[in-house]
Amino acid sequence: MSEYFRNIASSTSTILTGMGITLKHFFNAFKRKGEAGIEESGYFGQVDGLVTLQYPREAIPTPDNARYRLHNDIEDCIGCGQCVRACPIECITMETIKVTKADLETCGKTSGGQQKRFWIPVFDIDIAKCMTCGICVSVCPTACLTHTKVSDFTEFDREHMIYHFGNLSRIEADLMRKKAEEEKKAAPAKPAPKAKPAPKPKPAQQPNASSNNE
Repeated sequence: MSEYFRNIASSTSTILTGMGITLKHFFNAFKRKGEAGIEESGYFGQVDGLVTLQYPREAIPTPDNARYRLHNDIEDCIGCGQCVRACPIECITMETIKVTKADLETCGKTSGGQQKRFWIPVFDIDIAKCMTCGICVSVCPTACLTHTKVSDFTEFDREHMIYHFGNLSRIEADLMRKKAEEEKKAAPAKPAPKAKPAPKPKPAQQPNASSNNE
């Protein structure tokens, strides 16, 4: 009988404890937390208060070292393709066209002064596949590929999750391909490498005199 009442007392105590925590947060919700951002040291030391943000008008700031949506500064991209080869899930698609000698100046240089030698009509990132591992960013030699702080980029259409960063239109790409092919045809043919002379056969070894005497 005593165990029966102990169970009732334990249940009542548990309910009252839970209700006490709920009421504490309920009344504290009339106050607002401080303005410290999540990257600041005092974020978790703020006073108790309303924690629900009025999203999307309000949002928790993202840390400086966060990895979110990818962006490619195509003006600094040299078309090396290292990001394409490094991506473990193949979410980056690239197409390049070699720049003709006459168009080198038009193609320009990167912000670091490196001459660009490829047009890039296609540089697509399927952000729906991207797992933000950062490998493509780490191998990019010109640091044109970066992770942004944009963490919310939902779309109604799946096709809108593919971002296009190419620097040529379809008509321009066709023209540059034609010019590259014409330059390749007009280039003088490289002389065929000379055949290496066949190695001279080694003279046959004469049998030892001692073996003949035997």
